[in-house]
Amino acid sequence: MEKITITKDDAKLSPFDTDISKHLTDDEMIKFYLNQVLEDGDEAEFKRALGYIAKAKGMTTIAKETGISRDGLYKTLLDGATKDTYFSTIKKLLDNFGFRLKVEEKRQILSF
Repeated sequence: MEKITITKDDAKLSPFDTDISKHLTDDEMIKFYLNQVLEDGDEAEFKRALGYIAKAKGMTTIAKETGISRDGLYKTLLDGATKDTYFSTIKKLLDNFGFRLKVEEKRQILSF
């Protein structure tokens, strides 16, 4: 089976690509993807991104390691999610993925 990799240049995926979990093969790509979503996306896109990462790492494994039921993960994170996502859930998932949220000052772009 051929391994598919995605580069940072390819990270802006086509709107026709509905499940990118197969492209999230390492922590560097996951980090890049999450940062891109946080910069350009909205709450729904961020939740979807967490869902894709959980799927890439294995929903059952993530459920066991975080104490969040597998069904709860699907209901909270994937397309058509019916539950609101609590910050504690986001923190548990990011901790499990080996990441944390960090606040930094927005940079202003100077134009002449």
